Amino acid sequence: YHIAPANISSSGLQMESRPKYYGREFHGMISREYADELLAGAEGAYLIRESQRQPGTHTLALRFGHQTLNYRLFYDGKHFVGEKRFESVHDLVTDALITLYIETKAAEYIAKMTTNPIYEHLGYTLLLKDKTVHRLSRGRTEPRRVHTFRGPHWCEYCANFMWGLIAQGVRCSDCGLNVHKQCSKLVPSDCQPDLRRIKKVFSCDLTTLVKAHNTTRPMVVDMCIREIELRGMKSEGLYRVSGFSEHIEDVRLAFDRDGEKADISANAYADINIIAGALKLYLRDLPIPVITFDLYSKFIQAAKIPNAESRLEAIHEGLLQLPPAHYETLRYLMAHLKRVTTFEKDNFMNAENLGIVFGPTLMQPPEQNALTTLNDMRQQKLVVQLMIEHEDVLF
Repeated sequence: YHIAPANISSSGLQMESRPKYYGREFHGMISREYADELLAGAEGAYLIRESQRQPGTHTLALRFGHQTLNYRLFYDGKHFVGEKRFESVHDLVTDALITLYIETKAAEYIAKMTTNPIYEHLGYTLLLKDKTVHRLSRGRTEPRRVHTFRGPHWCEYCANFMWGLIAQGVRCSDCGLNVHKQCSKLVPSDCQPDLRRIKKVFSCDLTTLVKAHNTTRPMVVDMCIREIELRGMKSEGLYRVSGFSEHIEDVRLAFDRDGEKADISANAYADINIIAGALKLYLRDLPIPVITFDLYSKFIQAAKIPNAESRLEAIHEGLLQLPPAHYETLRYLMAHLKRVTTFEKDNFMNAENLGIVFGPTLMQPPEQNALTTLNDMRQQKLVVQLMIEHEDVLF
């Protein structure tokens, strides 16, 4: 492909009106017909012209398949005509020609490839058992991301080449599977995350973390609760009294750096409120709360039911809809908080007090609206209070 020859008759005007981010491919304000004339017979040639109908807007004219194709061209620091962004018009045209060629010459094959997957005949089933791109599912962040691959890459679903210069496909941030965008819709869900890709413990998706470590609950929850039950159950104001924020941050860094080898013993942190604060911080910083966004309103509505028996039944129904890692984490935490209440005469923390502390930590509205949070605080507290009081029945 090449740039069409400049429009000599209007070169002065062309230079005056040429945006600084275009080069010699810019031909100024010329008609669609004249652009077609300039590009005629030169397959792969292109130029940029300013629109006569809408001055100030620009069009990419590209010769392909013995016709001139016109695309509205945009620039926001990068060049684009659709989703993909490019550093230069040259890169954009390169990618466009590759895409057009593939779509034209292999459309039938691509359609067949994405509707009738061939991996079953190529021995890919075993590979996909361990490396799978997820769909967006209840209580789960979406780990698929459009990705730019450097160098040649082949789709791990259909085994075909991934064409283009940038954004050629998607990569699973959990397990590293690389596939075409179309193929990602067809890959079975529920992969096994690769532990090497999990960079931290705090702020990591709950399901991703437990799958990567092959546990039922996050080690943070287990280790903090174990330490608190060892030496802090009689501590006055447990979970209500805050530890020093700097020390809580130290605990967070220790878990992110050392994982289950993090030292949170009395030798490292004598104040048990630091460990309690770290547990609350972990739960509060989850990208999807323990009680997931899509079940939030169900629990809030359950708390508003006047009949006590029906209210508990509605909460129980909501619990059964939680993803396994969320359910198990909540079950373990509520059993622990129930034990905390048995020391109420020492720590002054009953189920209602703990509900006040943990309500906003375990439940957050999907839209971060201060007014909604304020209006729902009573229900948030009641949901947690009831889960503690009726832990043996609800779980």
